[in-house]
Amino acid sequence: MKRATLLVFLGLAISIGACGGSDGGRSPKAAADSPPEVIRAWSDTLRAGKVDQAASYFEIPSVVENGTGPVTLRSRVEARGFNVALPCGAKLLRTSSAGKFTTAVFRLTDRPGPGGGCGSGAGSTARTTFVIAEGKIKQWRRVSDRPRPTGPIV
Repeated sequence: MKRATLLVFLGLAISIGACGGSDGGRSPKAAADSPPEVIRAWSDTLRAGKVDQAASYFEIPSVVENGTGPVTLRSRVEARGFNVALPCGAKLLRTSSAGKFTTAVFRLTDRPGPGGGCGSGAGSTARTTFVIAEGKIKQWRRVSDRPRPTGPIV
């Protein structure tokens, strides 16, 4: 990814007040391989301000989408940059799964460390859909906090 493209992406991530999070110190290997446990570990780690460790939960390469089109993170440096660009920490509230996708609902929080500063977003909820494989985040996609209804409209 060209540096200018990464900087534009990171600026957009910061400007829309995205969420992030992770676990209080476990490595991806120590977290259970189940998607909810990997998501909880990642969100607890980022919420604690440990952006390098939070970045280690991402597969290289992985795909992220946060108010932009899909962006491929091709290095640990880019994964770290993505995590730094998430100004909020997040507390995992619940997950639901459909096939390979797991959607997580988070309560946004402030977080210490580089890029932290949730501002007025703290206390709000946010949803992200993940694809997790072998204990790593392969896809991270911010989705609407107000999902559209499914089924026929009467």
